[in-house]
Amino acid sequence: MPTTTRTGPRINAVVQARTGSTRLPGKVLTELGGRPVLDRVLDAARAAPGVDGVIVATSTAAGDDAVADRAAGLGVDVVRGSEDDVLARFVQAVDEHPCDAVVRLTADCPLLDPALIGLAAATWRSAPEHDYVATTLVRTLPRGLDVELAAVPALRELAGTATGYDRTHVTSGLYGDPGRFRCLGLVVAPAADDLRVTLDTVDDLHALRGLVELLGDRTDWRSVVSALRARPDLVARNAHVRQKSLAEG
Repeated sequence: MPTTTRTGPRINAVVQARTGSTRLPGKVLTELGGRPVLDRVLDAARAAPGVDGVIVATSTAAGDDAVADRAAGLGVDVVRGSEDDVLARFVQAVDEHPCDAVVRLTADCPLLDPALIGLAAATWRSAPEHDYVATTLVRTLPRGLDVELAAVPALRELAGTATGYDRTHVTSGLYGDPGRFRCLGLVVAPAADDLRVTLDTVDDLHALRGLVELLGDRTDWRSVVSALRARPDLVARNAHVRQKSLAEG
């Protein structure tokens, strides 16, 4: 990866990825528009302005060897840790690749907008007193375009006390305790939070493939929303999919 010459706080994007999905095993390596989903996520992270480094955080399970190999083959740094304790994986990524804040991305979101990632980075750099900056505190974007940034001191503090699903979901302990952690939300207008462009089921994949046929490699959020508003048939392909709760993993 290119060497950054930026001064000031360092921000790394950490992409959590594994093959052991219960509803769609191997989804992060599934082909979408001629490329694995993981490639698309990493391309967005590397194209994001204000991001200094990109790391894939996967597990030590044998099934995730393919994830590690794919990322390494693309020239992306990889850390491997607990399959279930994802928060510990993020701390490991920070230990091995020091930075001041991390952008948390998930490898099942193939239409991430680099500009939104850059917006979160720029917002935190302008207001670094915040522990957490995200598009999800008040959701106005389609599910699957989520961007979250956590300051490393807050992440380390959380790792010392978090239990249960807060260790699986990494950031839930930050936004779930606003009295302890300072949180800042990013919103867009008009709201499009009724739309879904994440990959968790076969029906999600069907919807995404139709959308990619329309958009090609364009993933800016306005194009995504406009395409879906113009094609309710694509929206209907996965509109019925229920997002799992935090407790369900």
